[in-house]
Amino acid sequence: MKKLNNDRCTPYTTQSQPLTLTQAKNLCEKLHKDWKIARDGKSIRRSLKFKDFYRTMSFINALAYLAHSEDHHPDLELGYNYCHITFATHSVGGLSKNDFICAAKVDRL
Repeated sequence: MKKLNNDRCTPYTTQSQPLTLTQAKNLCEKLHKDWKIARDGKSIRRSLKFKDFYRTMSFINALAYLAHSEDHHPDLELGYNYCHITFATHSVGGLSKNDFICAAKVDRL
């Protein structure tokens, strides 16, 4: 089976449909266990802890490079030693395969 982190993100339009909850759950099973689907089924989220600010920012910089290269950008909340990552595809109003591709790539950082 092809791994998500080997895929590339593709553009979606406002006419594209979001994934169903069943599709999202199936894809989420391929990710690190800490990724959670939001109650409304429109985003996925993972929280990470780091030893210090330097390591947090190093991760954020790597994540920024990944998001830029895939042209798919997460919402981030961060502080001294933590980062909360949320992926959603705003153009479809929910989740797309792009969210899971990027999440799988984050898991490799």
